[in-house]
Amino acid sequence: MLKYCLRENLLTPAPDDYMAQVQDVRSYTLDEIIDLMMQKGSTLTKADTKAALQVYAEVVCTLIKDGAALNTPLLNTSLSISGTFNGAADSFDKKRHTVHLNLSAGTLLKEAVGKIKCEKVEAADTNPYITEVTDIVSGKVNEVLTAGGVVQLVGSRLKFDPKDTAQGIFFVPETGEAIRAAVIAENKPARLMAIIPADLPAGSWYIEVKTKYANATKQLKTLKSGRFGKALTRSS
Repeated sequence: MLKYCLRENLLTPAPDDYMAQVQDVRSYTLDEIIDLMMQKGSTLTKADTKAALQVYAEVVCTLIKDGAALNTPLLNTSLSISGTFNGAADSFDKKRHTVHLNLSAGTLLKEAVGKIKCEKVEAADTNPYITEVTDIVSGKVNEVLTAGGVVQLVGSRLKFDPKDTAQGIFFVPETGEAIRAAVIAENKPARLMAIIPADLPAGSWYIEVKTKYANATKQLKTLKSGRFGKALTRSS
């Protein structure tokens, strides 16, 4: 069951426009998935299953590293290259060009998505909520982050204390340490603007806001955080 609540849609002028926000989604580790496989009465041991999945992952990564594409019942992949080439004689340069891995659902996942049942629940949290991320330099929404440029966040309960290093706008990689925005141009409950670090490495990044504000003026002792649900690609 997919649980969701409704929140005011701040991207439209109509006061009665609301949008759905998914709630209480549980994530599963590989070990937990293997345990569920064992419950289905697999003839393989847990160790054998884990080893087989490890080999599967290694083969998939090797294929991707070799520039191949996957076409499986679970997912499909394709590769693309971004960046400008200076004439027909120019070649790929990691400093100017980026390879992107594009993922889409395979037939089995598409079928599973079509069977999801939804349940409406009441919104209980008071965490920061980001509805839109705009890269001011490129003008693109919810897609890219231009290193050294300006990012604008729209949402609710976003205001934070910039003097507290635990609070702020954070750029979170899929693996590794988060990077905090050092320069804030605007700090309001419904909108934030900040400078994207010029040395932000290439790759996929999540935008996360951390704050202790309970409302426009009152701060709590507990840190609250809200992450935009879609990963953004750093653009140079």
